[in-house]
Amino acid sequence: MSTRVLLIDDDTRMYELLAQYLGQNGLSVTHAADGGRGLAALEASAFDAVLLDVMMPGMDGLEVCKRIRAKSRIPVIMLTAKGDETDRVVGLELGADDYLPKPFSPRELLARLRAVLRRSQPSAVADRLESGGVSIDVAGREVRVEERAVELTGLEFDLLVALVRRAGRVVPRDALLGEAGRSDTVVGERTVDVHISHLRQKLGDVGTRLIKTVRGVGYVFAKEGP
Repeated sequence: MSTRVLLIDDDTRMYELLAQYLGQNGLSVTHAADGGRGLAALEASAFDAVLLDVMMPGMDGLEVCKRIRAKSRIPVIMLTAKGDETDRVVGLELGADDYLPKPFSPRELLARLRAVLRRSQPSAVADRLESGGVSIDVAGREVRVEERAVELTGLEFDLLVALVRRAGRVVPRDALLGEAGRSDTVVGERTVDVHISHLRQKLGDVGTRLIKTVRGVGYVFAKEGP
């Protein structure tokens, strides 16, 4: 069965181009021309990922992303105007897994789609990490903080795993991007900062206490006890 992708974008020409290219690479693309139709499509059918344009008439992509995240953890890639950092940052804060500035090449989009889809799949290797009251079931992609279940996006989960695996050691921002399948040069350090901030909030006091910023370098998950 092919991977099903929902494109929410009012650009019909883009849909035609992506449907042809992604179709040749085993991905089926369904088109919704506005936010309302996109949300209705997600309610009516099952998809593996969403490509979401920010600038659309009526309901914009940021509001659509917010509504998707209220109900689903489906991978979402935001499509933003080139150089519009504000939309990218807000989109990430709302729970988007990735962003891609327009214009972009279909080949790069395919690579990013495969990356977010890969991150959303359970690992085949059983692995459990524990540190500072945080327990991570890597295979099941589940996180608990002092027995409280914590819902994370795909990228937040991978960043947390990367930090906990190296507890007590500073992890540079570029290394964190690489760990999360985001070692491309298009993504800036601000992406990591946004997701780490969101991660701290979701982990609560434990996140604030243990995830430390090393200015100009990266982050460290502090070890507790002897």
